[in-house]
Order: sequence, then C-alpha cells, then structure tokens
Amino acid sequence: MTYSIAGMCRRTGMFGVAVTTSSISVGSRCAFAKAGVGAMLSQHCTDPRLGTAGIEMLEQGKTAQEVMAALALTGPEVEHRQLAIIDRTGATGFFHGKRIRSTHNNSERDACVAIGNIIKTTVVTEAMVETFASRPEAHLAERLMAALEAGFDAGGETRQEKSASLLVVHEHSFPLVDLRVDYDANAIGQLRFIWDNYVPQMNDYVQRAIDPEGSQYWVPKI
Repeated sequence: MTYSIAGMCRRTGMFGVAVTTSSISVGSRCAFAKAGVGAMLSQHCTDPRLGTAGIEMLEQGKTAQEVMAALALTGPEVEHRQLAIIDRTGATGFFHGKRIRSTHNNSERDACVAIGNIIKTTVVTEAMVETFASRPEAHLAERLMAALEAGFDAGGETRQEKSASLLVVHEHSFPLVDLRVDYDANAIGQLRFIWDNYVPQMNDYVQRAIDPEGSQYWVPKI
C-alpha cells in the first residue's frame, strides 16, 4: 500500500526519496538518506531497522547490490518487506519479499529506482522513473515530487493516499529538505503545496544553521 522513489542528482550529488501510502506518517517509517552516502526505502509491513542498516552498510562502502543481498539474508521476516536503495555512484537495487501477495513492481532508470505494493497497476512505478528521468535540470526534490505525482496520476494505490514525505540530503548532516504530510485526504497535493512554499526559504534555512550572522532572518524590534 505504498509507492516511492529514491534518486540521486548527478549534477549536485544530492540524494533523496519521496513516498506515499494510505496509512499514517509514512515519512517517519520508510524514508532514509545520508549526504554523500545514499538513500533507502523500507516498506510493506515496514521494518525501519532495515532502512537504518542499509544506510550504515552504504557508509561502510558496500554497493547497492551488496546491501540488498545482505538484507535479503536477515531472516524469514524479510520476506514481508519491499526495499529499494541507491548508492553514492547512483547504482540502484531493490528487493521484493516472497510474502508480498498484492500487485507490486519496481522500475529503474539512471540514478533512480521506484517500488510499489498494493498498487492499481505496475505502470505506477514506470511513470515515476520516466518522470524523474525526464527532468535532469530540475532540483532533485522537484524531480522526486513530480515522480510521486506521476505515480498517483498513473493509478496510485488501491486505497486513498493519506500520508506523504519528501526527503533530500546534501553536504550537511541535517536534511536540505524534510517535508511530511502525516495524515490528509489529499496527502500528495498537500505535500506539493508545502514544497512549493518551502523552496524560496530552503537555502536560507541552511544558511541560518552554518552562518547565522550572514543569514537573512527576521528579528523583532525591541
């Protein structure tokens, strides 16, 4: 009951993920990324520990394929999971557990991978990667957001999407973008609204963290 995409911007080195589902708070459970390392998605009967473990293995120098192979051997419970990953080179990997009974799929293009389960059609993930790949000049977060919208337009989930998340990392230990809609009848539309309003302030929030004296922020007059 989730569809998602992980991607890398080859121009900037940014990594990120976008994900939506019919359950609550998908961003707190399924999305993982670390600057200079990669990104990962863990969904379907979700185990967030797999996302954390995947990022740790990427940081140790393992490739996307090596991480997927290792996670596939973690025990019988992994057969309930669906995973996707992208490493620092832009290489991707995915895993579908044997206990996933619903319509599910994966699609890959250069520096991106999309996965989905309990989706209306396998076209969902194809539409996502096609949209991502068609806009290499755009900001990574915009490409991921557009991919999520394309998945919805292609059929989306079999139930109403109620939460969505957009996560992008770049250069720093904190995310460049970490936007979430935890419960809304129009989760993807609301995430688009938040992202569009966040863009003009995005770089200033980074500046405030690394150089508050040089940043532009409002201080009340006393």
